[in-house]
Amino acid sequence: MEDTHDDKILARASATMPRRLIGVGTLAGLGLLLIYLAVTQPPAAVIWLVFLIVLGVAALWVAQIMWRVTSRELLLTEEALTDSSGAVIARIENVAKVDRGAFAMKPSNGFALTLKEAGQRAWLPGLWWRTGKRVAVGGVTAARDTKPMADILSVMIMRREGELPPEV
Repeated sequence: MEDTHDDKILARASATMPRRLIGVGTLAGLGLLLIYLAVTQPPAAVIWLVFLIVLGVAALWVAQIMWRVTSRELLLTEEALTDSSGAVIARIENVAKVDRGAFAMKPSNGFALTLKEAGQRAWLPGLWWRTGKRVAVGGVTAARDTKPMADILSVMIMRREGELPPEV
């Protein structure tokens, strides 16, 4: 479905197919390997057998969630950072800081946001997560998409705080 308000969208970011396949494949491979190990070489203690099976099933479960959510696209507008399902990741007026430095706690090829007010906890593996006042965006997204998105967000914050003139 084509967005009829493309002029309001300042930046888009999406997962690339190779990154999706590698991310989901790694998780699914881990899950299958753990279950295979539990079946072919079961540990002596039952608790470790249960642990291997539960961890394997959990990895497979997260892999299928990652496959579904990484089909979404991240959209930045003047009002909010959202995903294509309509979920609001962060409202621009609630963003206090954008961090994409090398030592920031952020996903691969992504950036981190510090919010003024805590949001509801959410996790979309490979795309974004939010806990308290921290939001992290990225993972299987392309840096060519998330870097400009973070830069635009930074400029919007600086403009709002009066650090930049409105025309920049």
